[in-house]
Amino acid sequence: MKRMLMAALAAWVGCAIAAPAIPADLILRDATVVDVAAGRLVSGQAVVTRGDRILAVVDAKQLGRYKARQTLSLKGRYLIPGLWDSHVHFGGGEALIAENRQLLSLYLAHGITTVRDCAGDLSDTVLQWRDDIAAGKLLGPTVFASGAKLEGYKPLWKGTQEVGTPEEVSRALDKLRTDKADFVKITENTMRADVYLDALRQARARGLPSSAHLHGQVTLDQASEAGLGTLEHLNYLLRAATPREAELTAQVAAGSLTARSAAEQSLASYDEATARAAFKRLAARGTAVVPTLSVIRITAYLDQDDHAGDDYLKYIGPKLRQTYDWRVKRAALDSADAIAYRHASYEKTAALLPLLADAGVEIVAGTDAGFLNSFDYPGQALHDEIAVYVRAGLTPAQALRSAVVAGPRFLGKDGYGALAEGKMADIVVLRANPLVDIAATRQIDAVVTRGRLLDRRRLDMMLNEVRDWVAKQ
Repeated sequence: MKRMLMAALAAWVGCAIAAPAIPADLILRDATVVDVAAGRLVSGQAVVTRGDRILAVVDAKQLGRYKARQTLSLKGRYLIPGLWDSHVHFGGGEALIAENRQLLSLYLAHGITTVRDCAGDLSDTVLQWRDDIAAGKLLGPTVFASGAKLEGYKPLWKGTQEVGTPEEVSRALDKLRTDKADFVKITENTMRADVYLDALRQARARGLPSSAHLHGQVTLDQASEAGLGTLEHLNYLLRAATPREAELTAQVAAGSLTARSAAEQSLASYDEATARAAFKRLAARGTAVVPTLSVIRITAYLDQDDHAGDDYLKYIGPKLRQTYDWRVKRAALDSADAIAYRHASYEKTAALLPLLADAGVEIVAGTDAGFLNSFDYPGQALHDEIAVYVRAGLTPAQALRSAVVAGPRFLGKDGYGALAEGKMADIVVLRANPLVDIAATRQIDAVVTRGRLLDRRRLDMMLNEVRDWVAKQ
């Protein structure tokens, strides 16, 4: 019996030894994995990828099971999931398509493997880029796109679907479904308040995530109750941080008060207890906030920095740069009182961020980068944005979660936001620990996008190619 057991054991061991290695494409070994959701580090890990997915995350003892075409030893390095910029814009008209396309490389070179396009006037082009990137025909970040935004009649913004009745809202949402849009973007420039709320309700009924500005004639509670998914731009929340919100909103609706005056009075009557209560209600309904704080700060302080010497301008095409002028020219016309208001409004807006976090509101990192928004540079802007969050009072872990976990969660994309088996192989290799210093997200050694490795040399080459292309225009 003993001989039989020994023989069986020997046979089993022989089979185990002879078991073929599991094929893989890439192994990133000896690294520290950042568990962004939990805000903790796991050292001595290896991430194994095959195709566009993570095959396994294992320690050194288990690596013998895998045979990869390429292996990198990353001792002293940190691995995070790819970063998300959840509010970008491609636009400026067909004449700017080539300049917009250069932005795809800028995002990847800065570790941003996914962007959420919140509508411009190149929706069809962006939807095609989205599909081409997904099919491997075009190198760029994964794109989730809104398609053409919903607006009222004769809007300021180009590239919109104009709606003024529930039936027109329904047809517009049908069009987005046909285009396979990932969410709906709603702005309030000329849209009636009742149509705005109806659009939010119809989008929710269809299971389509919604992203919107806050209508001047609608309270935050009304928008959130109607189904608002993400509120874009943190400064809108100053209107909900005053006991006078309902009164001021009603006056704007009646035409007895301008939106600008309402904003000024909201700031003057700010009340922290009111803000905290409003944000708790927001969290209870699951409405998230995309702050775009960095660009709000840039605009607020144009009197102190005209950005003429920004080195990053060498990556921005000349026609895109020209779209920056409209905000600059508007800001230049402001009086001393208006400039003081810009400063005060920004500082109070930034102070709302830790209150949102305390209330449990999901904070989704987004920058508003692209055309029109002055000196809000695609790629770099996300690192500026999350740095602003930390200066405003969030921890580095909270800021990192906003750029890694929150975006996928809003869109219901379970395949992103973590380094784990089955997740998308979007990975950023950092030289420092981002949980200690958020500036570490800028210290990038390599980026893996959909399983494709872009080492530091390749990333620098991509930046240089954009710089040279812009210089020739």
